[in-house]
Amino acid sequence: MTLQLTNEWDKVFKKSDKVNHKKVSFKNHFGIELAADIYTPKEASGKLPAIAICGPYGAVKEQSSGLYAQTLAERGFLALAFDPSFTGESGGETRYMTSPDLNVEDYQAAIDYLSNLDEVDPDKLAIIGICGWGGMVLHTACLETRVKAVVASTMYDMTRVAGNGYFDADDSKEARKKARAALNDQRTEDYKNGHYKLAGGVIDPVPDDAPEFLKDYHTYYKTPRGYHKRSLNSNDGWAIQTNGSLANTRILTYANEIDTPILIIHGEKAHSRYNSETAFDMITGETKTNGVKPEPYTGVYPLGSTKIGNKELYIVKDASHVDLYDNFDKIPFDKIENFLKESLEI
Repeated sequence: MTLQLTNEWDKVFKKSDKVNHKKVSFKNHFGIELAADIYTPKEASGKLPAIAICGPYGAVKEQSSGLYAQTLAERGFLALAFDPSFTGESGGETRYMTSPDLNVEDYQAAIDYLSNLDEVDPDKLAIIGICGWGGMVLHTACLETRVKAVVASTMYDMTRVAGNGYFDADDSKEARKKARAALNDQRTEDYKNGHYKLAGGVIDPVPDDAPEFLKDYHTYYKTPRGYHKRSLNSNDGWAIQTNGSLANTRILTYANEIDTPILIIHGEKAHSRYNSETAFDMITGETKTNGVKPEPYTGVYPLGSTKIGNKELYIVKDASHVDLYDNFDKIPFDKIENFLKESLEI
């Protein structure tokens, strides 16, 4: 598959006059070519600290990850926002598939690429994940030793959601068996029909009685604020049967073995807050979330910062899940910058 990279500026955010931007591509070790945007500060000199950024899950680099990358480039970093395998401008067939193993490999391929750029200091590398890629960035940190800092913003553990349902509402053998049967029936149908049925794009229009977080998703993915023609969430979603790979995996198995400094950021009012709090427990060995039924807009950790060793959970006052996609009044970029500079010893 030959990549068709768009040359014009087609991001959902304004182009900064403080950074340089270019399109690049690189291959992962499965031979899939990934498309990316590199942002560098215009006044840069010497070898720069570098960051690989991805997310949200089902978004493209022209959305939140690109916004994070451009903003951090304004603050002195070389930042790379990439499209995962099978999505956006990146290669890979069949389209709109995913797997946690590939997600980790895509991050590691980005690190391979950055480590070999002349303008990058290979001893000062970091990775950032947003939403579902916040979970995958922690999954990557269980394996990847070359990075010196990890940031997960408004994190989802997609394997937990796929296996247990939202708020663990389907965490039972019976519920999982029913879900598995539906996925396997879908495989039969997809094979017969010769194509993969898609689902999971943001609902449009949103019913009046929909949960508030679905309305928030709509205001980002389905309006000029964040809509992009290549975004899965803005359009028809993922191949349905890709959910089987997520549901049959648990990404945080080795989370308590991560030595790398980690900053986890979540909104006080985010329906997904329980994902970050549980992950912080697993990483640090705490037990605050054990036995606590996850519910929307509730949490067990206080506002602001909770630090244990080189791991930190930061709960942003009044922020929703989607606020941390693009709301400059809510995304704590100063905190992210300071964490990265301290961890990378800049």
